[in-house]
Amino acid sequence: MRILIAAASRHGSTAEIASHIATALRGALPSDSVDVVAAAEATDVTSYDALVLGSAVYMGRWLEEARSAAARITSNPPRSVWLFSSGPIGDPPKPTEAPAEVSDIVTSVNARDHRVFAGSLDRHRLGLAEKAMVMALRVADGDFRDWSEIDAWAGQIASELRQPVAGKPSGT
Repeated sequence: MRILIAAASRHGSTAEIASHIATALRGALPSDSVDVVAAAEATDVTSYDALVLGSAVYMGRWLEEARSAAARITSNPPRSVWLFSSGPIGDPPKPTEAPAEVSDIVTSVNARDHRVFAGSLDRHRLGLAEKAMVMALRVADGDFRDWSEIDAWAGQIASELRQPVAGKPSGT
């Protein structure tokens, strides 16, 4: 089985989540191939059996690279697709709302699941507009990602991938 993990990340936090998911899947599915790319590089996914597509969330929306990747795969998605969003920050994480267009993307790619993971914030890596937004939200710097939650979700994906698809043996 071939699995693609693609993520759109502005400052690297979401890319780190994608890499972490890939490592967890490689550990749980050692005979399978797991590739990790930037969402902009996910141009042809037809050779993959499964796709995990993620994006950082800014201003309540996925990054353009992830939205474009989702649009490209809409006509011919792999048989198994999972989505994740990264971005809420703080304790408790804010904002609490799901990204605006994700429910439409879930439907268009027939995703099995969508998860929202907390993100990471380092003001030194932000542009001026991003710093203004963070100040308005009154959020402290920090890494708010819950790696055990991410591991659990990757384990769920691995478990689902081991299950046979109707009419096909598992792993094919």
